[in-house]
Amino acid sequence: MEKLKGIFTALLTPFDENNKVNEKSLADLVRMNVKMGVKGFYVGGSTAEAFLLSTDERKLIMDIVKDTAPECTLIAHIGSLDERVALELGKHAKNLSYDLVSSVAPFYFKFSFDEIKNYYYRLADGSELPMLVYHFPNFSGVNMGIKEMSAFLADDRFAGIKYTSNDFFTLERCKAHFPDKVIYNGFDEMFLAGLSMGADGAIGSTYNFMANKFVKINLLFAQNKLAEARKLQNEANEIIEALIKVGVMAGEKAVVSAMGIPMGNCREPFGKLEGDALKQFLDFVLPKIEA
Repeated sequence: MEKLKGIFTALLTPFDENNKVNEKSLADLVRMNVKMGVKGFYVGGSTAEAFLLSTDERKLIMDIVKDTAPECTLIAHIGSLDERVALELGKHAKNLSYDLVSSVAPFYFKFSFDEIKNYYYRLADGSELPMLVYHFPNFSGVNMGIKEMSAFLADDRFAGIKYTSNDFFTLERCKAHFPDKVIYNGFDEMFLAGLSMGADGAIGSTYNFMANKFVKINLLFAQNKLAEARKLQNEANEIIEALIKVGVMAGEKAVVSAMGIPMGNCREPFGKLEGDALKQFLDFVLPKIEA
């Protein structure tokens, strides 16, 4: 359990000028985050633009992260509407000795809960690794309460939940009923709230460039220094508020690029952050990150 607790960066995917995965930048980004004190990485998730990547690209990213940070706890997001792809990625994660696999619930077609449940069960069996359910109702359209989550948390094949929702009552109930399962807070801007309701740590996208702030919030919370923790959460939220205005992933890539690791743009149909908007954003955000 201790290996699974703490701060995990949901890695961005850097692209080069030819729109290919920038392998050097990805390795540099992983190393920078290790120095900031993260416990591990969530690889190939929403922040990685997973559904805009080919299966081979998703495997390549898994390879690079494993080669760069073999000492870290690694979670591979393998979710896909094509279950065959998800199973292929799960087997790849197993071959690389990843610690967990994860998947967002199958979306778009409004599957029944039994269909969603059986999808997760087949992925857990096929990958032969502990499964982390990725609960993200705002994006997947699949909302689960404690009854549905119990179908996973009561099963030994499931390690826990990546919980990206502001329904903290359900988060708390999950942890209360299943204390031996890991619950990760998913919304960076609500990290301290998630900790207060029982989260064991967090998986976040802004950790790519300011994981150190969240590592410290986690430590301060454990030390019961809530006023100091809240001050750091407020500082992070000022940056997150600016990110929301320009586009979260485009803004995150711009920040990391400005820190010296070329990230390129997000893949289309995402737009580009450039010109005066980019300059104004970086002029506001970079001093706050460095503070």
